[in-house]
Amino acid sequence: MSKIKPSKGAPYARILGVGGYRPTRVVPNEVILEKIDSSDEWIRSRSGIETRHWASPEETIAAMSLEASGKAIADAGIDAGQIGAVVVSTVSHFSQTPAVATEIADKLGTDKAAAFDISAGCAGFGYGLTLAKGMIVEGSAEYVLVIGVERLSDLTDLEDRATAFLFGDGAGAVVVGPSQEPAIGPTVWGSEGDKSETIKQTVPWDRFVSTGDVSGLPVDSDGNIKFPAITQEGQAVFRWAVFEMAKVAQQALDAAGISPDDLDVFIPHQANVRIIDSMVKTLKLPEHVTVARDIRTTGNTSAASIPLAMERLLATGEAKSGDTALVIGFGAGLVYAATVVTLP
Repeated sequence: MSKIKPSKGAPYARILGVGGYRPTRVVPNEVILEKIDSSDEWIRSRSGIETRHWASPEETIAAMSLEASGKAIADAGIDAGQIGAVVVSTVSHFSQTPAVATEIADKLGTDKAAAFDISAGCAGFGYGLTLAKGMIVEGSAEYVLVIGVERLSDLTDLEDRATAFLFGDGAGAVVVGPSQEPAIGPTVWGSEGDKSETIKQTVPWDRFVSTGDVSGLPVDSDGNIKFPAITQEGQAVFRWAVFEMAKVAQQALDAAGISPDDLDVFIPHQANVRIIDSMVKTLKLPEHVTVARDIRTTGNTSAASIPLAMERLLATGEAKSGDTALVIGFGAGLVYAATVVTLP
């Protein structure tokens, strides 16, 4: 017989509060067109994006996270000192160590909460939500703060016609806590590393900082070596997202034991309006289901996109507390995560 005392946490977990932060600078497509040969109509028709937010030097990963987290904590009706863990999903925090989560946990006023970063691209919020649920049910934390935050403007090649218009900055956060009934369904998640070349950083950091051979490094129109940026094979990613992620979304519905008719809200990663619309059609979502299309004015904010879209739907009244929502994130890796949640 084991000598280890069994863990004891809450029977279930739920999202208790949500908060978001969008940088003050709004960037229209016209600004993007200064560097690429395209048009506002082309950008809107291909992606649905009209504007996006870009962070100022003061709107750091930590600063944006603190703003979003403060709102989520207030919305949840708890104190920061009750948070037992802080999970931050980001691909644009440039310090390898320490994790930015530790700075956030300290500045929020938590009581020495566990804190760590994860890198799961656009699926990062789903990964963090799954970890939070596990901690609460296992008993290692009563409340967990999950943050998705990006400054993708720092990783955007403004001369790359395929990606220059896609990315935005922002932070979204949720507080996950105990529940007496199921409010976060089973997660359907995974990775397809054989497709990792379809979305990637142009140049590894060690290659960029090398003072030796610089042959093969990308250069801008003035001949200067470009800072590493995100690049992708658009058509390959589009096909994968439309056909494979619709299957994953259906699997999440099945795992939660519900049908599309039972849904109130669909919150997919805000990658592309055409991808979103295609998924809605493939899943045969009923007319009554509210679909998040926050990408139009926020752009693709990777790990921040789902909580930001969730926060906006609740703030505008397009969704309401207690609604049943399907959330799915997918992106670089390629990785994905989908689950059904009850909205806070």
